[in-house]
Amino acid sequence: MDVTSPPVGALLLCRAEPETVRPVAHLLRARMLLAPAGEGWSVLVPEGKPWQGERGGRPGAGEAVEPVDRVLGGWATALAVGSTWPVLALWWDADRAGYTLAAGFRRPVGYVWLADGTPAGEDEAMRTFAERLGLDPVLDVQALETLTRPEPGTDARARLLGVLAVLSRTGLELPPGLDPGEASGQLTAGAYGSPAAEPITWTGWRDAVKVELEAVENSRLGPWMRGPRARALAAVQLAAGLPIALWGVGRRSGGWVCAGALLMAHGALGLAYDRIRAEGPEGPARS
Repeated sequence: MDVTSPPVGALLLCRAEPETVRPVAHLLRARMLLAPAGEGWSVLVPEGKPWQGERGGRPGAGEAVEPVDRVLGGWATALAVGSTWPVLALWWDADRAGYTLAAGFRRPVGYVWLADGTPAGEDEAMRTFAERLGLDPVLDVQALETLTRPEPGTDARARLLGVLAVLSRTGLELPPGLDPGEASGQLTAGAYGSPAAEPITWTGWRDAVKVELEAVENSRLGPWMRGPRARALAAVQLAAGLPIALWGVGRRSGGWVCAGALLMAHGALGLAYDRIRAEGPEGPARS
């Protein structure tokens, strides 16, 4: 009897440079490796196995026990809600493979294929996917739509490679060793083989907020995080984060709990940043 478990794995592709992704990735509270993935792209590789279905990957106390697509969907949403760049989660397990694209506060869009490559999603999802990533509405959409049609001999891994081939026109280039369809352990080994890869490790909320504040200070976003509009956006993030986190708790979804917590963290960060900078020596004069 074959006791070899089918590979389960995932990648998070962020349409931003690593220095932009780094402070937000810290707030996921998960061990990951961050590496550049071509021009204007970064990739996050989960080091652990916080999902069901992989031999030797049984979660311990307090860890997620969800399917890989649900875990990655929550992570992608958590990264995207506090950012100005989209996040694409690629995932696969014994039965299926697919993607989830998250962009801001918009509802995530995704597509699924069965292990043998049989399409199991809605065609409209591909068009929405192309629109949100700014792909060519003719050539790229045509290439994506071919992935929604039955094609004997084309398995789920080949479908994901087809998606990556389209995205390569935007500058995406995965580092060697990060191939869809491989087990998570092999992906981690491949990421460690990249000289530009760096570990992302949760060190507590205080350090995470400090890192993000420093990143904001050194970016062009700093001035935009002050004033009435910034405070209004921060308040909206705080208000939206709590019900999302509670919904995730009710469904026992660690990914959505993380998304809600991240929203609240961003809201609190926005309010704190505005107040700190307004009261500091370089802050705007009070009227």
